[in-house]
Amino acid sequence: MSTLVAYFSAGGKTAGVAKGLAEKIGAEVFEIVPREPYTKSDINFMNPVSRCNREQIGGKDVPVAARIEDFDKYDTVYLGFPIWYGQAPRVIHTFAKDYDWTGKTLHIFATSGGSNIGKTAEKLSQSLKGVVPADAKVVKDASEIIV
Repeated sequence: MSTLVAYFSAGGKTAGVAKGLAEKIGAEVFEIVPREPYTKSDINFMNPVSRCNREQIGGKDVPVAARIEDFDKYDTVYLGFPIWYGQAPRVIHTFAKDYDWTGKTLHIFATSGGSNIGKTAEKLSQSLKGVVPADAKVVKDASEIIV
């Protein structure tokens, strides 16, 4: 079995953490990309009608551009994303719903400009069939993630 670091990054911070973690632990990497990529204005949380606000408030699924065809080969998954409104972005929920997580060890890490992890794992667990996250924390860099 092997380890996967799957992540969504809106501005690059989460990508840097995810790639650093993958290098540190010798894991494969998968970038979660929305089918319709976000523009800078889409992720402007200060605009109440921006795309990210509409998705989060509406609880909408956000289609993902690609799937992991051999997801069953991973026994450990690190799932990373920026905190949006106290939880995972909707694209993470859509990604999570696409897989059976039974038997996997899941670690959640998030980047944030000021929010803590709050109830992120609890809210995301509704989309994670068959697994309870082992841990969830906000990190600044890969060295803060326990492996």
